[in-house]
Amino acid sequence: MNRFVELIPRQAAHYGEREALRYRDYTTREWVSMSWNVFAADIRRVALALRYWDVEVQGRVCLFTQNCPEILVTYFAGFYNRAVPVPIYPTSSRDEAAYIVGDSGATVLMVGDQRQYGIARSILRDCPLLKHIVTFDPSVKLDAEDKETLSWEQLLALGDEHAELEPALDEVKQSGVNTDLICLIYTSGTTGVPKGVMLSHANFDAAMEFHAERLTMWSDDDVSLCFLPLSHIFELGWTMFCLTNGIHVAINDNPKEIQRSIKEINPNEMCSVPRFWEKVYAAINDNLSKAKPLVRMLVKRAISVGRDREMNYVRRGKKVPFLVQKQWEYFDRKVFAKLRAAIGITSGKLFPTAGAMLSDNITEFLHAIGINICIGYGLSETNATVSCYKSQDWELGTVGTPIGDVQVRLGENNEILLKGSTIMRGYFNKPEETARAIDADGWFHTGDCGEMTPSGDIILTERLKDLYKTSNGKYIAPQVLETLLGQDKFIEQVAIIGDGRKYVSALIVPDFDELRAYAESKHLDCDSVEELVNNQVIHDMLEQRIDGYQAHLASYEQIKRFVILPRAFTMESGELTNTLKIKRAVINKRYARLIDAMYAADFRKK
Repeated sequence: MNRFVELIPRQAAHYGEREALRYRDYTTREWVSMSWNVFAADIRRVALALRYWDVEVQGRVCLFTQNCPEILVTYFAGFYNRAVPVPIYPTSSRDEAAYIVGDSGATVLMVGDQRQYGIARSILRDCPLLKHIVTFDPSVKLDAEDKETLSWEQLLALGDEHAELEPALDEVKQSGVNTDLICLIYTSGTTGVPKGVMLSHANFDAAMEFHAERLTMWSDDDVSLCFLPLSHIFELGWTMFCLTNGIHVAINDNPKEIQRSIKEINPNEMCSVPRFWEKVYAAINDNLSKAKPLVRMLVKRAISVGRDREMNYVRRGKKVPFLVQKQWEYFDRKVFAKLRAAIGITSGKLFPTAGAMLSDNITEFLHAIGINICIGYGLSETNATVSCYKSQDWELGTVGTPIGDVQVRLGENNEILLKGSTIMRGYFNKPEETARAIDADGWFHTGDCGEMTPSGDIILTERLKDLYKTSNGKYIAPQVLETLLGQDKFIEQVAIIGDGRKYVSALIVPDFDELRAYAESKHLDCDSVEELVNNQVIHDMLEQRIDGYQAHLASYEQIKRFVILPRAFTMESGELTNTLKIKRAVINKRYARLIDAMYAADFRKK
């Protein structure tokens, strides 16, 4: 029997009526709790329903929904049947959802809201193996002719009606082996169709052990806020780690409500992507810029002391000098506690962060004010974490040291190659893609370029496919520039241009609210978004800020020209992946005329 089959019943026996999950009620939007006992009972009920539907061993069950407790119940019910959950990003298009359901050969599709239900119904004819649809949100209205779809409550009732299948279910549970697939995670690559990453129970078992060895600052009294989509391997893996260790999991179902949720939950832990912390940093700095001079001086001094304490002593495991400690205690009460409370983190312990680069400046700042950011690196193919900061002796500018038995070496063009117990089996139904990714010696080729420090820390430099070479023969790492500019409160998204060009340019999506506020403060006459982004005063202001961020870069690395766009890059338009990475080929093609204009001799800043 696999570890994750036993996990929830074991936790229920230990914790009983204590809260396992917290989530917003669909109707009232109030936070409600699910105990370990109820969690275990619902898993059994859904498992019996899946057994009644004859979901075969290693058969696939797709989940196309926003975050909700039903996802986790379905995962574990699937494990009882040796089935394979297949998450689909909640914002995925019809074509993406149809591809994943069809490619995986799923027979069951669970959906969250009305839009996802509509897509599910529309792809039935394209996916002949799909037999059952289940809706989670009770407000979903079924098509008049739909007599097959079940609500979540009806699915639970179906399990209750077939308790006689308990012996058959138990037999399947007992037969599980750790080479069974535990899930299929479809990558949202920047090129080509999604690929189903095959992860096994053995991969997850190893990940749980390796993380327990590395991360020791939590307790089972803690609350972790589930913020990223559970279709993302980072959030899925972290949530499984929390459940494995009895940490309460509060599930945020609407990304737009995250600021409210953080303040209501006050999480001890939360995994996130750098963009979240860039926004936090920008908001704090914006508020400070409006404060009285004396307040700004106090905060500046406090952050200086916090940096000194955290970076020179705490990080190194050294005793903090008496005077530094006393100053820090004063500033922690008077300054840092207020900053953390404004975010909603009053008793934070650990905040794993990965998915892109976070600037050293922001990392230092967050540690200085008492927010323990743990930078890491990983991919779907590696079951999330390859490396992360240690509790001590971590190095700025790196993504930490490898965890567990993960081996790292650098290949051609400094590509990061990996081996270890957490590495995927391969890509589902794609043997040629698998052979390209995993060489004959068993090394997984990540596509990421990097370096290794003498202490064993990994430094990420760039995606191999993203590395630009200008027409002057200079190599440019666009993500470095994009990370630099991501700190600015006026900049929401950046696409760096330069491959084969004379110099570097950029397409910039501004924070439109901040831009409008600036225009009003300068009494600029901008009645539309187009007038706003084409205003010369706006352009000059952004140019000055950009020049400040890149002043330390070599001339050939600096942005020489840029265009401010009137709309954001989105997943729906195909310009972003589901993990919010830029699809550079799509953007280069879609904005070709604008890009060419930036390299014309008569280009004028607008």
